[in-house]
Amino acid sequence: MATTSDGSWLTALVDWAVSLMEVIGPAGAGIAIALENLFPPLPSEVILPMAGLTASRGTFTLFEALLWTTLGSIVGAFLLYGLGRWLGADRLRALAVKVPLLHPEDIDRTVSWFERHGGKAVFFGRMLPIFRSLISIPAGVTRMPMWRFGLLTAAGSLVWNSVFVLAGYLLGESWHVVEAYADILQYVVVGAAALGVAWFLYARTRTLLRRRADAAPASD
Repeated sequence: MATTSDGSWLTALVDWAVSLMEVIGPAGAGIAIALENLFPPLPSEVILPMAGLTASRGTFTLFEALLWTTLGSIVGAFLLYGLGRWLGADRLRALAVKVPLLHPEDIDRTVSWFERHGGKAVFFGRMLPIFRSLISIPAGVTRMPMWRFGLLTAAGSLVWNSVFVLAGYLLGESWHVVEAYADILQYVVVGAAALGVAWFLYARTRTLLRRRADAAPASD
């Protein structure tokens, strides 16, 4: 199976995932996707099309590719969900006190938002680069019922996995076409997240400076 070979650590990881599929079949794709949930730099946008390409060559069936990659997504998501439950809202509030520019109220607002919109966040979050892994943590923090989290994760993962596995299955060696569009989506998501963080830091810093300026006359 052809992969890119630029000698980078990422290429080495992808080559390892491909070897795993070739040695143990569709379960290898499932293991690779489970690890991708825990280590987002391992790109599902590459692993999934290669699983489809392998299926098109008859090593295993398309159904097996979709089944095992979706199972892998669920397993990886539940591991991060468990981390979120272990952290819990109380631990996060305690951490927020020690982190500059963060307040316990930020955790409360986030938990409150997730309790209202968590279902949509988990389902659609499974289709966004980076967030498809991280979304499991707040689900665990808010103790979303495990059956609901599992169903939403399975549904969202099946949509995402199907797009890329079918691309590899139908496009064959030309699967790189879909990777270019996936890169654009990733840039948009990362850019939006970076802008959101920058705005939060700007607003919080401005508020802090204003409070210090207001307090200065009172201390003179």
